[in-house]
Amino acid sequence: MRDVGKLLYYFKKWSYITDEDELLILSAFEPVEIKRRKSVLESGQTCKYLYFITKGCLRSFYIDSKGVEHIYQIRMDNSWISDLESFFVQQPSKYHIEAIEDSQLLQISKEKLEQLLVDVPRLERYFRILFQKAYVNALSRLNATMWESAMDRYNEMLKEQPEIFQRVPLAYIASYLGITPESLSRIRKQR
Repeated sequence: MRDVGKLLYYFKKWSYITDEDELLILSAFEPVEIKRRKSVLESGQTCKYLYFITKGCLRSFYIDSKGVEHIYQIRMDNSWISDLESFFVQQPSKYHIEAIEDSQLLQISKEKLEQLLVDVPRLERYFRILFQKAYVNALSRLNATMWESAMDRYNEMLKEQPEIFQRVPLAYIASYLGITPESLSRIRKQR
């Protein structure tokens, strides 16, 4: 399976994985290719998969009652994207997940994930850490939106993910930062 090595690398960072475990992991994940501007999840659908991005860039967003998009996540190579609430509760999602670039993903369903965690219990640690980080990141993002200036949020993004500015349209970055494209333009000129 193409690019499963990247996924195995991250599993091995946090868990001991045997050759037999690798075979079970390979059988649990399915490769998916998605073209730019195509969706893997639409609002109102139940999120059936966790996606590991081996190559590419995706965003998750919701559309408010006025038709304005609000970007919640931007994820690139070697990271995960999903609507965890919809995935775990198996209820309709409020979010869309769309490719910003042509992308290659590895997807795992809830049923296959649960079976994989039974078959390879050492992966419990990896996924516990992954979901803890997702929770902390969501809280940090909420706190930043409430208490940090737009300039501070921009500088943090520039420090943590400088490549995002070469791969993601500025309008999407502005939405993610919770500001208008015009405000982002002013901030960029001030730097």
